[in-house]
Amino acid sequence: MRKFLWLGGSTPDEGGPDGCVAHTIRISGERTARDRTATPLAFPEWQDPSGGGLDEYLAARKDGTRAFILWADSRRERVFATVATTSARKGGRATYEVLGAAGELLAVITRHPAMKRGLRTRWTVQQTGARRAAGVKGRLLWWLVWWLTLPLQAVIVVAGAVQSGMSDEAVQAPRRTKWRAGRRVVLDYRRGPSSSFELEARADWWDDRVVAALVALLRSHGGWLGADWDTTGRRRESPGCR
Repeated sequence: MRKFLWLGGSTPDEGGPDGCVAHTIRISGERTARDRTATPLAFPEWQDPSGGGLDEYLAARKDGTRAFILWADSRRERVFATVATTSARKGGRATYEVLGAAGELLAVITRHPAMKRGLRTRWTVQQTGARRAAGVKGRLLWWLVWWLTLPLQAVIVVAGAVQSGMSDEAVQAPRRTKWRAGRRVVLDYRRGPSSSFELEARADWWDDRVVAALVALLRSHGGWLGADWDTTGRRRESPGCR
């Protein structure tokens, strides 16, 4: 059975905007069910580095480091999964582990930036007990079109700065990514019905914790335009939050 996952804001009942966790990863069996009534799967939150806060986290993430907790509930009472960086180098490969609530290894996710192992950014996902899946970001044709129109895009960026209501989607680099295990497409990250990106799990052996962690990672590597979800705001500390 196919599953569709995407990251968005939490509703007031779930914790946002004034509750504990501001973001929600939702899941649906239908691609058209893109609304806030879809089932919440996890509530991602960047994790403070040891002894630090947001500033320290932002400094560390420049080298590719990411650290997330995916809560099973918006009040931070149960852990769904965690994402930890095992190795990262600025401009180079970064490797992340996805762990379960008990610390068990669920998957290893690796990101190779563009021009380091091919022309496009390459993501691999090795789920424990499953086949390795690999995918590259964007199609070569659309990358060619994007680079050829880069001067025009600079004009759009300037116009967008003048008219703050203008969407930056027109200047986003190609982002669609298909992961294959052998010849079979098992994951597809693409634009959804409401224009934001979603991850489609096409194989029934995917662990929901792994694909949710992948969504959080992908949305934290959004590109040079716009703010990634884990770069703004502070941890919610409203009354009743842990």
